[in-house]
Amino acid sequence: MISRGERVANYVILSVFAAFALLPIVTILGAALGPSDSGGTAGPANFAAAWEVGRFGTYLRTSLAVSAFVVVVSVALSVMSGYAFGTMRFRGQSALFYLFMLGIMMPSEAVAVPLYFDLRSLGLIDTFWSVALPQVALSVAFGTFWMRAYFRASNRAIVEAARIDGASTWRILWQVLVPPARPAVVTLTVLVFMWTWNEFLIPLIMVTSESLRTAPLGLAFFQGQHTSGFTLLAAGSVIVATPVVIFYLFLQRHFVRGLLQGAVRE
Repeated sequence: MISRGERVANYVILSVFAAFALLPIVTILGAALGPSDSGGTAGPANFAAAWEVGRFGTYLRTSLAVSAFVVVVSVALSVMSGYAFGTMRFRGQSALFYLFMLGIMMPSEAVAVPLYFDLRSLGLIDTFWSVALPQVALSVAFGTFWMRAYFRASNRAIVEAARIDGASTWRILWQVLVPPARPAVVTLTVLVFMWTWNEFLIPLIMVTSESLRTAPLGLAFFQGQHTSGFTLLAAGSVIVATPVVIFYLFLQRHFVRGLLQGAVRE
């Protein structure tokens, strides 16, 4: 039983950490809504000015397209590979799984240069695929580890009962195991979306066309053009961060359930 003093101490500590976390956000919002450096605009007009000058509409569409593709493909592949590693036994399973884990241990900075030359030899540089496919590969590595942990902890009795009833492997996965795994899948979806949206290095290396720039990359170029205009930079930062915040808030409940009850069970 937690005493009242311990409960008060917990709330005080959490409030302090929350204040540290929220202070930068409040500062950026305050700067974005304040008077511009030139004194011409203030409030929501700063967002309209940053949107028009920075061409964030184009960058956001590219980021949404890339993120949607990476999330759908990565999550589907991760569910299937996690199911295979978590419930099946086959030759070379351990070696193949550790090969997948190299994708987690190897930072993207270490493979960016050789990856550039590989994609250039295939004629994919400065295309949508040069931005999306590498991020699919990086996300599947973690997704396989995540979903494998969940499926290993799943109820084997349900799987065996489905097999006795004549259900195929494909049907067991998508109709028996995936519905209860929704919190783990949603958590993986949120993580992959956030990582993909915030990815900066791969778009920077792989594309040169302005129409293929993602939102973080476009914000960096916008910063280079407006180094003295902090108000517009703050407004642009809020515009770039807003889709991630909305996506997280929309799936927050499932995300927390997935962290507490989903893929972390053993």
